[in-house]
Amino acid sequence: MNLKAKIYVENQKRNVQAKLDARLASLKEKGWDEAAIKKDAAVRKLKAEVRKADFRLASIAAQEKLNQERAQAKLDKLAAEKAAREAPKKEEAETAPEKKEKKGKKEKPEKQIKPEEKKEKAEGKKEKPEGKKEKPEGKKEKQEKKAEKKEEK
Repeated sequence: MNLKAKIYVENQKRNVQAKLDARLASLKEKGWDEAAIKKDAAVRKLKAEVRKADFRLASIAAQEKLNQERAQAKLDKLAAEKAAREAPKKEEAETAPEKKEKKGKKEKPEKQIKPEEKKEKAEGKKEKPEGKKEKPEGKKEKQEKKAEKKEEK
C-alpha cells in the first residue's frame, strides 16, 4: 500500500463512518429493529467500506514499521563498519607491519648420473626424455643385468 495514501484512507474512513452513523440513526427513527438494520444493504455496504479502510490502514502501519526497522538496521550496520575500519587503523599506528620478503625459487640439486646411464651415453644410445618412465623389464633382461654386474666385480 502506498504510504502517502494514509491521509486519504483516513479521510475516506471518517466520511464513511459518518454516513454509517447517519444511516443507522435514520433507520432507528423509522422504528426498524436491530435484525432489520443488520440486513439493510446500505448499512452492510458502509460497514464493508469501513473494514476495507481499517485493513488498508493496518497494512500501511505494518509497512511503516518495516521501513523503520530497515532504517535502524542500516544505521547499525554503518556504525559497525565504521568501528571496524577505525579499529585496524589504531592498531597499525601502534605497531608498524613488517614487510615480507619474497622467497626465491629453490635450486634443485643436479641429478646424479648412474653408471649404467654413463655407459649408455658412451655407447651413443639416446637419452630418454625426463618425466617419461621406462617400461618394466622382463625376467630375461633382469637376469642379464645381474650377470653383467657380477662380471664387473
